[in-house]
Amino acid sequence: MAFLDQYGPWAVIAGASEGTGAAFARQIAAQGVQPILIGRRQDALRELADAIQHEFGVESLPIAVDLTASDAFETIVAAIGAREIGLFVANAGADLNGSEFLDAPLDAWMGLAELNVLTPLKLCHQFGRSMRTRGRGGIILLGTGVSYGGMKSLAVYSGAKSFLLGFGESLWSELRPHGVHVLNLMLGRTDTPAFRRALAAKGLPLPAGLAEASEVARVGLERLPLGPVYNWGAADDQPGFAPTSADERRARIARLEEAGKAVMA
Repeated sequence: MAFLDQYGPWAVIAGASEGTGAAFARQIAAQGVQPILIGRRQDALRELADAIQHEFGVESLPIAVDLTASDAFETIVAAIGAREIGLFVANAGADLNGSEFLDAPLDAWMGLAELNVLTPLKLCHQFGRSMRTRGRGGIILLGTGVSYGGMKSLAVYSGAKSFLLGFGESLWSELRPHGVHVLNLMLGRTDTPAFRRALAAKGLPLPAGLAEASEVARVGLERLPLGPVYNWGAADDQPGFAPTSADERRARIARLEEAGKAVMA
């Protein structure tokens, strides 16, 4: 099926202001799918929407919303209205606190949970139901190496990303028979404005070997039909960030599906 037929007519990109989110929006628009741009900075979203219209002749809808807010989901759904969503890219998600769990107030961690878990979960439910009914669509959930295990000063972030990994693999298993594609796109270090700002704040140089945002978007869209996991820079039979490779994780889900059928029988 052609990209537009599988993932159109509208795509939602959370965290679209810059970096990988903006790269996804441009490449999706290049395929004729109209991007809905979600982020906190209205000016940046409007500038990107104008650029997409100029470059690709595709309409965009910018929605300025704080994705850490408890009412972010309701704000997004109201702004989208009756538009048909064929693709959801959960690109937003970062550790905004940078501290150990007990050294930050609880409200800070609740906002992080909203950003990385609750709002993506709600949006997957909202868009996934319609995708399943239509028999087409796609969902990309961006993760990182900490999705595979925790580490100091990243307790909530690693827990949230671990949830998304298991959630995404389960969605892949559930939606695959209905023609809906799901991919956990597990990234390494990527050259984005946010990463550069974080390094500059700590007085650190830009390391070598960073992934380019445009390449992340290209590979993510290319791998989406395959699911459920792609570890950046690793072949499917290589472990990547985890003890198990993408092939092994895919096979594990297939075994569990068969075991579940046996139990139900």
